[in-house]
Amino acid sequence: MTGFSATDVAAELAQVEKHWTPRVVGRVNDQYIKVAKLLGELVWHSHDDEDEMFLVIAGHLRIEIEGQPPVELGPGQFHVVPRGVRHNPVAREEVHIMLIETVTTSHTGSISVAGSVPVEEQIAHLT
Repeated sequence: MTGFSATDVAAELAQVEKHWTPRVVGRVNDQYIKVAKLLGELVWHSHDDEDEMFLVIAGHLRIEIEGQPPVELGPGQFHVVPRGVRHNPVAREEVHIMLIETVTTSHTGSISVAGSVPVEEQIAHLT
């Protein structure tokens, strides 16, 4: 994550062992760049103070959005969920994604669920 070398996104994704467990692979100012593998559903949640960007690397992701039609994403497509909007990512097959979120973004917003991954765990491999 430091220095002047390139980051290999595929190699970083290969290090992800559990679904719904983001891995921080870079930082731009106050934004973390994360990769994750998704399968199934996470939980309906929102982030009160932060937007969240989902970029699909491989697979197909459906982002259900409260009161709106779902957003369907394929490889190379991204969507920004605005702050305060309740959403639920759904992956019917394994999906590889990149997330861009502020360093203060909680995994599942103000909702605490068994699968929530604290940011300290997301960056543990860097220390």
